[in-house]
Amino acid sequence: MLLTYSHQDHIQSYYSDTCNLHLECPPLLKRQSADVCVIGAGFLGLSTALELAEQGKKVIVLEGARIGFGASGRSGGQAINGFEDGIDEYIKQVGFDVANKLWKMSLEAIDIIDERIKKYQIQCDWRKGYATLALNQRRLDDLIAIEKASREIFGYEKMQLWDKAQLERHLGSKIYQGALFDSNSGHLHPLNYCLGLAKACLDLGVEIYEQSPVIDLRIGKSKVKVKTDVSSVIAKDVVLATNAYIAALPKTIHHGIAKKILPVESFIIATEPLDQQTADSVINNGMSVCDNNYLLDYYRLSADNRLLFGSDSSSEHNMIEVMRKNMLAVFPQLENVKIDYGWGGPIDMTINANPHFGRIAPNIYFAQGYSGHGVALTGLAGRIIAEAILGNDERLSTFEVLKVPSIRGGRLAKKAALFIGTNYYRFLDRYR
Repeated sequence: MLLTYSHQDHIQSYYSDTCNLHLECPPLLKRQSADVCVIGAGFLGLSTALELAEQGKKVIVLEGARIGFGASGRSGGQAINGFEDGIDEYIKQVGFDVANKLWKMSLEAIDIIDERIKKYQIQCDWRKGYATLALNQRRLDDLIAIEKASREIFGYEKMQLWDKAQLERHLGSKIYQGALFDSNSGHLHPLNYCLGLAKACLDLGVEIYEQSPVIDLRIGKSKVKVKTDVSSVIAKDVVLATNAYIAALPKTIHHGIAKKILPVESFIIATEPLDQQTADSVINNGMSVCDNNYLLDYYRLSADNRLLFGSDSSSEHNMIEVMRKNMLAVFPQLENVKIDYGWGGPIDMTINANPHFGRIAPNIYFAQGYSGHGVALTGLAGRIIAEAILGNDERLSTFEVLKVPSIRGGRLAKKAALFIGTNYYRFLDRYR
């Protein structure tokens, strides 16, 4: 998958057609200086900039395309606690104390969304309630183990196990065996949330330059020169906030951390607005939903009662029709419903699903590899990177302990890994 972004506009999607802010920031045309230069105006970049601006730092954000161009403006919009891997895996990796810190920080990630929406009055259809669904008993056993571990080990009491009958009181599908409902996780309109963060940044004096792709970094003794295709920024600290698009940058910028990321394509369709009776026949309690397959389906109702239905690892040519078939396998009652939108884009996965946060130099920071949890974890990553820049790197160091394997062999190796992995996970989903 060749990822490009420079000088592009938002792709058309349900989100781009329903955004409630129309921000247009100029390109960088002359040399500037700042305390911190952030590369990328998505959730991570804007969250970092906002945290630093609140502490009085001068911040410049450089965006190669438009604010929220990537997954921050076109994802499923689900904000989920925890991480992609299970609690027990983190305890095995780093021990209970560190795993406990990571778990608490994942809950803070949800709190950050609550705080920012309230503080900056961001209109983004934020709604709590999220259910993970199991298609068979073995998958339900996994959910039972997650609920037990989160409650008994970490004292988390906001999850409820639902059997098939309980689930069908809220979800109009009979294909699942049960669910794990979390009243604290939720969903939002991602582009409106991203634009709301951008407005908050601008109001605090952050300078955001769109259509300003970065082409090189020159690291000096105390400053970094960030070169765009037209001009440059001189800053003490730099934050790489490009996520799935990191490999599109020259190696002189990312210093090899692109090898840690496998961009996985995800595709979403949006139906026409459903009448209330039909909407209630799909989901009647406003929750967002995701199954727990390796190659999963995720879906939710929008504020205007459209069903937004997405899947990971999608590569077929006629994806709207593929996704419609997937949707009807879950909700056959929508046979006569029209599909108004279809769009896709990459999300940044790591091979072992660990988030990858850290530094490539003492004053160059990055965070990537959210593996499906980016709506929430990007806000947390922005906060802990800002803390490190301000002099306290304790929480960033906690994440740096997590091991993330590299993918050797460049773009062709990644393509082969994605092909092999996709088919392997399809096999596991079918027989597990």
